[in-house]
Amino acid sequence: MPNSRFLTAFAGGLLALLLAIPPAAASCPEPSTTDLAAIKGVGDTPALPEGQAVVADGVVTGVFLGRDRLNGVYLQQSTEHGPVGLFVYMPAATASDAERLVPGKHVQLNASTGEHRGQIQLQRVERVEICARDRPTAPKEVEWPLDEEALSRLEGLLLAFPQPLTVTGNYELARYGSLKLAGERLFRPTNTPDKPQERAVLMLDDGSYRTFPNLIPYLNDEGTRRVGSRVEGLTGVLAHAFDAWRLHPTETPRFADTNPRPAPLPAPGERLRVATFNVENYFITLGQRGAADAAELERQRAKLAAAVAGLKADILALVEVENDPGALADLVEQLSARTGVRYRAVGGRADRGADAIKVALIYRPDRVEAVSELHADNDRVHHRPPLAAFFRSREGGPVFGVVTAHFKSKTGCPPRGDIDRGQGCWNERRVAQARAMNAFLERLAAAEGHERLLLIGDLNAYGTEDPIRTLTDTGLVDLIARELPPEQRYTYVFRGESGYLDHALASPALAPGMAQLLPWPINADEPPFLGYDGPESGVSRFHPDPFRSSDHDPVVVDLAPEAM
Repeated sequence: MPNSRFLTAFAGGLLALLLAIPPAAASCPEPSTTDLAAIKGVGDTPALPEGQAVVADGVVTGVFLGRDRLNGVYLQQSTEHGPVGLFVYMPAATASDAERLVPGKHVQLNASTGEHRGQIQLQRVERVEICARDRPTAPKEVEWPLDEEALSRLEGLLLAFPQPLTVTGNYELARYGSLKLAGERLFRPTNTPDKPQERAVLMLDDGSYRTFPNLIPYLNDEGTRRVGSRVEGLTGVLAHAFDAWRLHPTETPRFADTNPRPAPLPAPGERLRVATFNVENYFITLGQRGAADAAELERQRAKLAAAVAGLKADILALVEVENDPGALADLVEQLSARTGVRYRAVGGRADRGADAIKVALIYRPDRVEAVSELHADNDRVHHRPPLAAFFRSREGGPVFGVVTAHFKSKTGCPPRGDIDRGQGCWNERRVAQARAMNAFLERLAAAEGHERLLLIGDLNAYGTEDPIRTLTDTGLVDLIARELPPEQRYTYVFRGESGYLDHALASPALAPGMAQLLPWPINADEPPFLGYDGPESGVSRFHPDPFRSSDHDPVVVDLAPEAM
């Protein structure tokens, strides 16, 4: 007969063994062997190794079954470490599984541990049992922004965001079905440095990581989802994938069009209107930087004509026209024919440089008279020589000059030298171009005897970056900074951050004559798939309207000649 010491030791060992096994979930078919916290590795405990067989249970919080979705569901479980959420990869789920796996169902799985893109998950599911009692899980309310530590704790959980969030980027909407959200619209720090912002971004995903979803999500009745829109009542499961925190919604997000499409611009009347417009690579040589084929070129022409008709400009500074005489002639002809307004390019043999693209000046001869031929700045620091011409209203009044430029872009960074030090790469080159521009403006004023000058174009520098300060330090007036509040100073959106690369700077002699400055936000806020080009657009989504006719917004300056 065993002695009492042996019985005591045996009982103690049995008790320890029982305590090591998680308690069986209430009303589940069999005891679970591992809770979700142990599988995931919460706290100081490492995650279970990949390929370990487990019996686990939890409440379904998000269902994303099907090849066009995440191919699985999210489970959530209360543990001694708090609630834990985990993705269950189920590519072989049947129609019966889909009927049973609905939010709020308490389920038990026989599966294996796994990992995908750095995230712990369950996979190779062999058996799914529905526990007898539903256990709906209320979403945990959280306030955005959240720091990295908090996000890590909440990964996999069902969350609700009571405050509205703002769409700050829509570049990946058609490609991945996702939007960038933040507490407010984000601006480049060098655009409005006096306006500090919390820069945390949450990706609103669509419950899928597939490219080019058949149905683009989150669109309004106009078929767009503009930057500046707001989303309310956001509820979903938090995940981390592709180097970003993502929310897969479990309820349909409610959007408010707080940044609707702008109305048509009013006509300038007796004022003279000067505008700059980056036409995003207008090439008649197909298959180069612009249209890939004749059908795309036709769509591009239609959209550009709609935009130019809406601008109602008397003088138009064009950026990114193919550096071929035929391209500018073709564009002028197309705009004249499609808008019903005759345009003419300023004449002259000015040097257009050797770059693939150039700038140009066109005007309405019924409204203004070109009183000079083109001037070009041939300083070798420029990749695309700036151009200038002088004009006067057909009704009389003072002569004034319009100068347009396209400074070196921030792309194509070199491995050393003029690298990105906070203002994008090639900033030193843009500063040198700004210095050359200052000298060019002085020569223009001396040569023509007129100091009323307007520099308008794409300078590839945000509002307070060095190239712009180099220009304003000589007395040029930044009309956008002077006339607009910080939240309206943008013509471009890049990686979810807004800012103005397109500028209007007036000489002290011309600045008093500015009657109105009007950025026309028809492009930067719109998702790229609405453009003319590429498979993301497609004829079925094309509309011959001005929206997303380019990636830059045009900027309009109305001048009152009597005030100059």
